[in-house]
Amino acid sequence: MAAVSAPASPGARFLFQPLTGTRTADVLLVAGGAGLTALCAQIAIPVPGSPVPITGQTFAVCLVSAALGLRRGVASISLYLVLGLIGLPVYSDASSGLHVVLGATGGYLVGFVLAAAVMGWAAERGWDRTPLKALPVFLLGQLVIFGLGVPWLAVVAHLDASSAVAAGFTPFLVGGLVKGALASALLPLAWRISRRN
Repeated sequence: MAAVSAPASPGARFLFQPLTGTRTADVLLVAGGAGLTALCAQIAIPVPGSPVPITGQTFAVCLVSAALGLRRGVASISLYLVLGLIGLPVYSDASSGLHVVLGATGGYLVGFVLAAAVMGWAAERGWDRTPLKALPVFLLGQLVIFGLGVPWLAVVAHLDASSAVAAGFTPFLVGGLVKGALASALLPLAWRISRRN
């Protein structure tokens, strides 16, 4: 946990930074972010013809990553991934286990960690302060998730590229835009409320 408690780089700021600084505070923030992601994962809508459901996970990853910054955001989403791996029912539809991560949706789950790094890094540099700046960051984060999730789906489900895109990307475009827009409205609002922008 020492890496989580390490200070951010000079000039880096993120929403929950004033709450950090002690090991206990950092652990609580990281655990809270993992808990929020697990809760949002239970919002799952099946997509006909696809093994990948529409979930609230990506929305939670956006919020957690930006609010906690690079190190704590990655730690939080990594903790979420590990909790599911060891058997806690935190993935979508209360699923868990190695078979989920090695299955059709595993690439998306692993992609959450990479996306958390991208969005946390951008948030520390002020890209979550206004909706116009935040929206591209949150959309990029989701593209990172799809960038790993779709090829993983293709390999696991034995799909060609166009079929994988049709099953693992196209049905989620509108939802991704909505989740990105919602996150890009909430984070700047939180900054204004905190009066630290």
